Amino acid sequence: QVQLVESGGGSVQAGDSLRLSCRAHGITMARYSVAWFHQAPGKERIFVSGIMWNGTTTYSDSVKGRFAISRDNARNWLYLQMSSLKPEDMGVYYCAAKDVLSRSSDYDYWGQGTQVTVSS
Repeated sequence: QVQLVESGGGSVQAGDSLRLSCRAHGITMARYSVAWFHQAPGKERIFVSGIMWNGTTTYSDSVKGRFAISRDNARNWLYLQMSSLKPEDMGVYYCAAKDVLSRSSDYDYWGQGTQVTVSS
């Protein structure tokens, strides 16, 4: 059974940092491109950052320069280091995984999410 389990969310002040983690169970993460998505209250879930199987990273414009994604394939972990947090970064963060052989743009597996609250 495949499971992605996020952790590391919490309540912080604007300008603070947080590191989110995602542990993959039941898959070999090295065979997947993985990503973080953000769902703000009352809004749709949107892409934040992704890291491909070969280490290539992408970021949304809103987090570029503030967030850093990384992965540990040997231990099946995905991370998101978030710095200079803003109130608009608040919401639920999800990790997701997509098989590198998949031709679909959809992700195969999703975590349950971890809540980030940023107060000004």
